[in-house]
Amino acid sequence: MTQKSAWEEIAGFLPRGKTIWECFWGDGKSGEYLRELGFEVIHEPVDFFENDLGDILCSNPPYSCKKEVFTRLKELQKPFVMLVPTSTLHTKYFKDLFSDAKIQLIIPAKKRQFDSLNKEHKPNGCSFHTCYVCYGIDLVKDVIFL
Repeated sequence: MTQKSAWEEIAGFLPRGKTIWECFWGDGKSGEYLRELGFEVIHEPVDFFENDLGDILCSNPPYSCKKEVFTRLKELQKPFVMLVPTSTLHTKYFKDLFSDAKIQLIIPAKKRQFDSLNKEHKPNGCSFHTCYVCYGIDLVKDVIFL
């Protein structure tokens, strides 16, 4: 569950005038946050693997199925920005899928924190680093440190 600050920190890098598909529902708030930042957004509780919406995909996908998510993203061949653990970059599947593609990265200044659907959960801080993996966004540099 992505906090608004995660989208605020990269809003200046997202193309304007395109429809963003926030393709994973979570708690439903990410789409609201992106709209508040002035983007046209599709954010509905639909199956990512069975739909093809918007011009750009922007999300914090479920980490339990990252391989399947990135495989689907490769199939769609649309620009995307995905907030994932940095360890994703070291996986064989990611290297195999994107070895021939121009992937760009946005590296947050500190560990991102995430909300939980479990209201009793008290966050004590995220234990891993994340980055925004970008494809087809045409950032000014291949790696941007925030």
